[in-house]
Amino acid sequence: MVSYQQLHQQNHKITELTNILQHLLGDRSLCDSDVTCDLFFNYVNAVKEHMAVTDSAMYSKLLGAGDQRMSNLANRFMGGSREINRIFSAYLKRWCKMRSKRLVIKEYEAFMRDTQEMFDMVLERIQDETEHLYPAVRDVTGDMREVA
Repeated sequence: MVSYQQLHQQNHKITELTNILQHLLGDRSLCDSDVTCDLFFNYVNAVKEHMAVTDSAMYSKLLGAGDQRMSNLANRFMGGSREINRIFSAYLKRWCKMRSKRLVIKEYEAFMRDTQEMFDMVLERIQDETEHLYPAVRDVTGDMREVA
């Protein structure tokens, strides 16, 4: 079972890591530190875990509601998930060594631009989920505590 409280905790963790990483990565000399890399890959894992939970637990509820508006919302979020996963994967491929959990920053300005765009995209998604997806699933299921 997944609760809305768990989803909100995941969102809080992602937001908190984003805020910390923005400060750390803003200083080029800290980008290659073990602490920064550990936090960055904690962020990557938190985002992937959150996306997997929302993808598996929520869209089927909306699609099964028999309501065109809810189906449209589910389809919009599913399309957004695919796009976020595509962009996120391309970002990781360009800037990270996944095996060694290291950042590979050859062009700092481009890295920071891409990183800020990624952070903004994820934070926007979290806000969109909180304002639109969670309330819609609550309406469909009638359950205020558990998603699935």
